[in-house]
Amino acid sequence: MGQRIVVRPAPPPATEAIPQDLPLDVVYEDEHLLVVDKAPGMVVHPAPGHPDGTLVNAVLHHFGALPGEDAARPGIVHRLDAGTSGVMVIARTPVARDELVRRFAAHDIERAYLAIAQGDVPATVTFDTLHGRHPKDRKRFSGKVDKGKRAVTHVERVRVLHASVLVRCTLETGRTHQIRVHLAEANCSILGDPLYGSPRKDPRLREAAAALGRQALHAAVLGFVHPVTGEALRFEREPPEDFRRALEMLERPSESV
Repeated sequence: MGQRIVVRPAPPPATEAIPQDLPLDVVYEDEHLLVVDKAPGMVVHPAPGHPDGTLVNAVLHHFGALPGEDAARPGIVHRLDAGTSGVMVIARTPVARDELVRRFAAHDIERAYLAIAQGDVPATVTFDTLHGRHPKDRKRFSGKVDKGKRAVTHVERVRVLHASVLVRCTLETGRTHQIRVHLAEANCSILGDPLYGSPRKDPRLREAAAALGRQALHAAVLGFVHPVTGEALRFEREPPEDFRRALEMLERPSESV
């Protein structure tokens, strides 16, 4: 009785990104922006559980200071999930950052992804849904919500594989996990997706997913008007080796659609 307990919690860890000498695949660079081909497994910016070793740490080392009010996310105008590979643009100046943010918000950016979808997918299909937090799992998103933002994904079948399909997904909007949600809720989840995936009984699918170790999703195309010069820019990159290896494991004669 009468005792007083004083609790002094430890200060939160520093959130400012620091330069680190990490591999970086630069597709394009000028004084205003960078376009990189992000490796699968690389987190875009520091966050809880990933204080360093990110794309931002690598860019700071190779190119110096980046603009932005958030010290953990300088230069970042859009993101790819850690398990997603492919092309990303990063702003190097405040003018470029502000204009790119505006264009992403206005959906004035060309973005196309390649994915391996489990099961069957129509030759062409458009998913046009609401998009919001999953009502029971806050780590996930869903199109089956009463309120949310509009999400539109155009899907085209590229090649029929064993118990799966290689698809090209073009984004009309760019919501968090949008492609992963749309395909999963259409019962054709992305191969190896740890959050939305539904493991199939087919042994070849299981083997390919295990070999890949991530979701089979690759940002293949990024196109936009340069935020300062007005030049039309378009970048396209083939999937990395792990994605191509999974494709080879699922190839079968007949194909091209």
